[in-house]
Amino acid sequence: MIRDERRQMLESFGRAPALLSGVLRQLPKKMWLYKPSPERWSIHEIILHLADSEANSYVRCRHLIAEPSRAVAKFDAARWAGSLGYFHQSTREALEVIRRLRKMTYHLVVALPEPVWSHTFEHPAEGEISLERWIERQERHIPHHIEQIKQNYEVWLGMHPPRKPASPRQGSRIISLSAEYC
Repeated sequence: MIRDERRQMLESFGRAPALLSGVLRQLPKKMWLYKPSPERWSIHEIILHLADSEANSYVRCRHLIAEPSRAVAKFDAARWAGSLGYFHQSTREALEVIRRLRKMTYHLVVALPEPVWSHTFEHPAEGEISLERWIERQERHIPHHIEQIKQNYEVWLGMHPPRKPASPRQGSRIISLSAEYC
């Protein structure tokens, strides 16, 4: 990967928690527990998943740098979500975990020397993955879930239309939610 492309990817990686927080601030908290269907996660569950994923990523990244070629355990997101009682956990604390761990990982990886980018580890489902490829995947993770959050909101909004016409301010909020992060 060309260094400018890597720098752009890393900047996007580092900004992702702020993008997530920006989207969440636009949504009514009363809908964060809404599930569009039994098999889909609520916004609350997505936030807790992202915190667990970020904690796993924090450790995995450090293993990849310090102990390359080591096999890593698979992160079974569905099992974690089903076993850890996400409903009873704090989204505020989870968002802080995401922000802090991502910031620490970002500061670590932007300072890495070039040879470290070729370090690899053995993923149980995907085989050998380099640090470069791993970061590319991580850079897309939070934006992927932002899209899920926006979809949940759109479904919820369709089922709970505003009782009175939206003011110009409210209307622009909804538009920015749909357009700003696409």
